[in-house]
Amino acid sequence: MKKFLFFSILFLALATNSQEKTVKPFFSIDGNFTLGINEDYEANSEDGGTFIEPSALFFRIGFGYEFKKRLAVSLNGGYDLHWNYAVSAFPAYGALKYNITEKDDSTHFVEVRYGKMWTPSLSYPDGNYYGIGVGFQIAGEERWNTVFRIDFHRKGIAGFKNDRLDSVSFGIGFSFF
Repeated sequence: MKKFLFFSILFLALATNSQEKTVKPFFSIDGNFTLGINEDYEANSEDGGTFIEPSALFFRIGFGYEFKKRLAVSLNGGYDLHWNYAVSAFPAYGALKYNITEKDDSTHFVEVRYGKMWTPSLSYPDGNYYGIGVGFQIAGEERWNTVFRIDFHRKGIAGFKNDRLDSVSFGIGFSFF
């Protein structure tokens, strides 16, 4: 039994050190903006402004691990500002990212998120945060990558229609491996 245990530990140690490392940590940061319909828009008026206007900004920062260039998990936090509704929020969430295609370290991916959202305002209670997105990560010089993404965000906030605030955002970010 002692020989079996000794050879098992020896084999495990050799196998661990001889294989290529398939896990690498990363740091990410991105900013997104949301476009909304201008509620003051009038088709025949010059004072109504444009039909579509920016309605929110989102900033995110995260840290995670990528496994075998296909799957990544991360913990993220951020700040969301919806100025049309006077809502500020601080989401904290976990994300799961799957690289659909990869070529020369550039990838197309899909990402899902789930977490908690805190609002500093007394007008709105805290709620849940959900998200799903697709994007493209362009391999850059050395270890920096540029990320372009489109995301759907759902914030569970009581007081809104169906007790949630939904938005679609466009973003740009960077990841550092």
